[in-house]
Amino acid sequence: MGFVKIRPLRGRVECRAGALPVPFGADFCLCHNLYMYNNNYDNSLENWYKTSGRSFQDKAQADLVMSRFLSKTAKILVGIGILIGLVAFAPSVLYSINPDATTKISQLLRNTAQQESAPPVVEGVPSYQPAFNPNLPEDNRLIISSIKVDTPINEAGLDNYEEALKKGVWRVPDFGTPYGRSRATILAAHRYGYLKWSIPYRLKNSFYNLPKTKEGETVEIIWKQRKYVYEIYKAEEGEQITDHSADLILYTCESLNSPIRIFRYAKLLEI
Repeated sequence: MGFVKIRPLRGRVECRAGALPVPFGADFCLCHNLYMYNNNYDNSLENWYKTSGRSFQDKAQADLVMSRFLSKTAKILVGIGILIGLVAFAPSVLYSINPDATTKISQLLRNTAQQESAPPVVEGVPSYQPAFNPNLPEDNRLIISSIKVDTPINEAGLDNYEEALKKGVWRVPDFGTPYGRSRATILAAHRYGYLKWSIPYRLKNSFYNLPKTKEGETVEIIWKQRKYVYEIYKAEEGEQITDHSADLILYTCESLNSPIRIFRYAKLLEI
């Protein structure tokens, strides 16, 4: 017994199981039941009309309904496409109009880190360290599976921070590392990035989708071939870091020119 393939055809539905043309809007379940109980479709059209209890004499109206449906669907799809295009390419358009926008945003990210009065250094190496795994990447990486971020962690001082931000994620100097944990590890990145970035690059290497992360989700850092796993416990927006008890702090811009930052605070899981 074959599979019933149903496809629209000029306001009608054609059941390929036996060349039974069914006008648009007909009961598909009934069509299927007829096929299951009677494979001979050649002479069943009249019986089908009787069993359905419906009248399909006005074919022109059915065609008109189908035409209007397709027209509305096409308009909706075009609108959705335009909206997606505007969202995806808005940063590129803005940066084309104002080439200095990215530099100004980088300065805001730097200032957020620079204005922080770092807490006292915790002396010594913490007792917990994940096992060394030679199969892990040699470069230090940040992985946020929930938003599909998988990117290197770039090192740079406060004097050349933008060189790191141009690549993606920047580890703020003078704070902690996953291994030493003398202070919180602070990672910053652009949300929209640079004009030269492609959309796939932006999604993978920036904090464009950081606002979508939620409390309870995990973040991974590969550091010197050890995998550190953190759990987000607080999501916050503001102009400065408010919780230095976190083991990991992630932040980015709320919008292109806003002083507001989006922060995520996370604790290391000893697993």
